[in-house]
Amino acid sequence: MYVVKSPLSDENLKTVSEALQGALVDLVDLALVAKQIHWNVVGPRFRSVHLQLDEVVTVARTHSDTVAERAAALGVSPDGRAATVAVGSGIGVTPEGWVDDSAAVGALVEALGAVISRMRERVTATADPDPVSQDILIAITADLEKQHWMFQAENG
Repeated sequence: MYVVKSPLSDENLKTVSEALQGALVDLVDLALVAKQIHWNVVGPRFRSVHLQLDEVVTVARTHSDTVAERAAALGVSPDGRAATVAVGSGIGVTPEGWVDDSAAVGALVEALGAVISRMRERVTATADPDPVSQDILIAITADLEKQHWMFQAENG
């Protein structure tokens, strides 16, 4: 079997692969959480929150693909399986059943905040070992912070 060889040292590859895998897990879960709430949001702001949740899903799915492909380019097999995501995600429990629009916004503020916090740690961790991966993580963090701001403003 052909194995992709990384240009990084083993030590740097370990650090970067952990950062990328963690980012992948958080982004996959974020997309699932946002879609679950999207299907169940109710209330006077239903339409705007419903549409905004789809924006988060798109951002998370797009970036999860970028992260997974970066890992593969470095010779690391990305793992986005449900069991892996369930064990490794930094996002808390998603509300079950119908979710009031204000609670939906609050849940996304919390989920985005958790992911952003972990992404910023990954940005720091990858600075020296692989600035290319760090650059990807910085761009993802910026997009997530924009979504975080927008959801915070909903309940402002």
